[in-house]
Amino acid sequence: MTYSAELTNRLESLGITEGCKISVETDGKTYTGVLMPHHEFSAPDVVVLKMKSGYNIGVRVTEGTRMEMIEEPIIREKKDVEIEEKKGLPTLVLIGTGGTIASYVDYRTGAVHPALSTSDMVNAVPEIREIANVRAKVLFSIFSENMNIEHWQELAKAVADEIDNGADGVIIPHGTDTMGYTAAALSFMLGDVPKPVVLVGAQRSSDRPSSDASTNLMACAQFCTKSNKAGVYVVMHDTSGDDSFAVHIGSRVRKMHTSRRDAFKSINIVPAANIDKDWKITLNMDLPSKRDGKVIVKEGMCSKTVLLQYYPGMDSALFEDVFMKSEGVVIAGSGLGHVNENMIPLIEKAVKNGTIVVMTSQCINGQTNMNVYNTGRDLISAGVISVFDMLPETAYVKLSWALANYDKGQVKEIMRTPLAGEMSERRVF
Repeated sequence: MTYSAELTNRLESLGITEGCKISVETDGKTYTGVLMPHHEFSAPDVVVLKMKSGYNIGVRVTEGTRMEMIEEPIIREKKDVEIEEKKGLPTLVLIGTGGTIASYVDYRTGAVHPALSTSDMVNAVPEIREIANVRAKVLFSIFSENMNIEHWQELAKAVADEIDNGADGVIIPHGTDTMGYTAAALSFMLGDVPKPVVLVGAQRSSDRPSSDASTNLMACAQFCTKSNKAGVYVVMHDTSGDDSFAVHIGSRVRKMHTSRRDAFKSINIVPAANIDKDWKITLNMDLPSKRDGKVIVKEGMCSKTVLLQYYPGMDSALFEDVFMKSEGVVIAGSGLGHVNENMIPLIEKAVKNGTIVVMTSQCINGQTNMNVYNTGRDLISAGVISVFDMLPETAYVKLSWALANYDKGQVKEIMRTPLAGEMSERRVF
């Protein structure tokens, strides 16, 4: 859908194009904003303005509406600015992958794009340069739903290269939707990594006043430079304000809300640390200390692993090929780790065929225990592995990794053994 012929002619006669800052006066009210592109959801006589608040509004243009162009479009140029390093400061490396934290809105097209340059992210938070020398590069420019195993592998190797070349910490700006998966993948691939590797995202893009991008990034830098801790973590807002941030174990974190700034929570465990508005860091558990050393990367991942959520009425016939053709299957079962009895013969058949089947719980909090009810005991007899309180997505990542790096006979024990803080038999309330 496009503008009506009449509105198109009016815009052209005024020299107004997408990206122009304009004022629209109608029904006694005046609206000022940047003209966004017309799209299929807008009526042909409605213009969409990006307001100073960062939000969009639609204004219907009638015969009596007055429009005026205030400012022509601002063209953003891509350029990296050389930043002089300061002696005595630690070195942090930003490896950009895309996502909201590293994006901007192009008002000429309305599209959201990855950061124009690696320096964009650093320049957005100049305070970082007071505590660290920062190098930055863009490894990917994708939204997180497009991340896959190959991206995880390339990212793990890039992190290892930077640490092996002297970086004191690595910060990975990442889209929030699948950040938990990537954090889990790096937790296993990088193993006993000697420096902090911190993933960070933003729930609100940088063009919005409520953006959490810069404060989240600064919290990461504070943790990397002041905590003296190593490992893979996720740092995000801990409250809806800008007064608290949580440092989550990379294998224990989940996005629990679609849009809140404090969407990320540690599951079945307390956050590894909290950071307040004055950047004071409070550690909540013993964490590995920074040390010298090289990174040993085990980046192998089995692509024939699947994650399934059990649902009432699940039909084994529909999933026969999935179980029989997969190297590994993770099931997010109901309650303590259950499926309906019709699925058990298929699971037993798949296990005998060599498929590793792992049970987690879709309850998220708590742990699986298949010894309580008959269904659970039947699943144990069928060869299903219980992984205590491990998150379903972490179990999927770990199983994919284990199948590629260990003999199948070892995988069962590997899945039951905590390697990156991903599971425990006791939970903290």
